[in-house]
Amino acid sequence: MIRVLVADDQRMVRAGLRMVIETEPDIQVVGEAGDGVEAVTLARRLLPDVVLMDIAMPRQDGLTATRVLLATPNPPRVIVLTTFDTDENLHDALRAGASGFLLKVSSPEHLITAIRVVAAGEAILDPAVTTRVIASYAGTPGPQPPPELADLTPRETDVLRLVARGMSNGEIAAALTVGEATVKTHVARVLMKLALRDRVQAVVYAYESGLIRPGR
Repeated sequence: MIRVLVADDQRMVRAGLRMVIETEPDIQVVGEAGDGVEAVTLARRLLPDVVLMDIAMPRQDGLTATRVLLATPNPPRVIVLTTFDTDENLHDALRAGASGFLLKVSSPEHLITAIRVVAAGEAILDPAVTTRVIASYAGTPGPQPPPELADLTPRETDVLRLVARGMSNGEIAAALTVGEATVKTHVARVLMKLALRDRVQAVVYAYESGLIRPGR
C-alpha cells in the first residue's frame, strides 16, 4: 500500500485529491495538511511514502516545506502539485529536491501514475514542464563543464545526454543497442557519481552543466 499525505490550503482541493486517490486499491491517503508547517509535522508522524505538496500555502510555503522534509533521515518522496507553472516555481521545486512536478490541470490518471512512479523511487515531470525546462536554457551561454563530469565514462555521458532528453530506459537501450538492464546500471552509476537524487535532477544537471543544450 502506497501511503500518501496531501498538503493543500484549500479543503475542497484536498477532498478532490482524496476521492481520486482512494479509488485505487494500492494507494491510501493517510493525512491532510493545510499549510507547510502542518505538512512537515504530519509527515514526520505519519511517515507517508509520497507527499503531494502545493506551493502557495500559509505559514510555510510548499517549497520550504519540501526542503525541510528532504533534509530529514529517510524522507518521503515529494510531488509538487500547483496551478502555477512559472519557470521560477519549477526551478525552485526541482532544486528543493522534489521528485515530481505536476500541474493541477493534469488528468487523474496522470496523477495516479505519478504517485506510483515516484513511490517506486523514480521521478516524473509533467510533459509541459519538461518542455519548459528545456526552453528555459535556450539562448543562455554555456557554462564551464564541472570537473565531476570527467568521472563519467563515455557511455555514461551518452546515457546522461539521453536521460536529459526525457527518454526512458527502454528508449535509451534501443538508441544505444544495449540491454535495458545495462542502461539501468549506467543510470544508477551516473546518479551516484554526480551525487544526484534521481532522473529529474539529472535532467537539470545536464542542462545547467552545459553538457547538453536545447536543439542539440
